[in-house]
Amino acid sequence: MKSSEVRDLSDDELAIRERELRESLGILRLRFRTNQLESPTRMREARRDIARIKTIRVERERKAQGNG
Repeated sequence: MKSSEVRDLSDDELAIRERELRESLGILRLRFRTNQLESPTRMREARRDIARIKTIRVERERKAQGNG
């Protein structure tokens, strides 16, 4: 997911997407530990997508407070 795609989402959609990614990351970690994960890069992608979402949410909060 690109940052431009994340910026197009509403705050509610961001929260939902972050929750989904966290759940899928938990599943990926379990599969990784049991050697059932086919592509470890999926874990990296999920972590980075979560970081992008968090960054956008913080930017929006700062902008709403007038600090950005």
